[in-house]
Amino acid sequence: MSAVSDYLENKLTDLILRGQAFTAPANLYVALFTAAPSDAGGGTEVTGGSYARVAITASLANWSGTQAAGSTVASSGTGGASSNNGAVTFPAPTAAWGNVTHFGIFDAVSGGNLLFWGALTTPKTVNNGDPAPSFAAGAIVVTLA
Repeated sequence: MSAVSDYLENKLTDLILRGQAFTAPANLYVALFTAAPSDAGGGTEVTGGSYARVAITASLANWSGTQAAGSTVASSGTGGASSNNGAVTFPAPTAAWGNVTHFGIFDAVSGGNLLFWGALTTPKTVNNGDPAPSFAAGAIVVTLA
């Protein structure tokens, strides 16, 4: 389950109801947090120890349609949920990242605008030398409802 940021809510409102242009990002960047972001942004993103956001191209192949996890055709479902169609794997940590509790999806590799965010089902403490943190296909669920 995820939340939509204030930034994206405003952009979608202006696009759909107010006729203002909005260019969807070509790439989305998945981030990890040790303190929760909010709709306004913030939170504490992981830093150091080889951490980097993971890029995923915005496409039918990479994000499921709303009708079913893993689908690769235009959305036709009723629940408003989409999920990652492939694994999302971060670099292996070379220092402790702390207790990772949330994920975020941004429109830039660094900085940028938070679009979606949510709590991990199970927080994970990431230590130096741990295997590369990863989300399995279907594990990142983004809901517009």
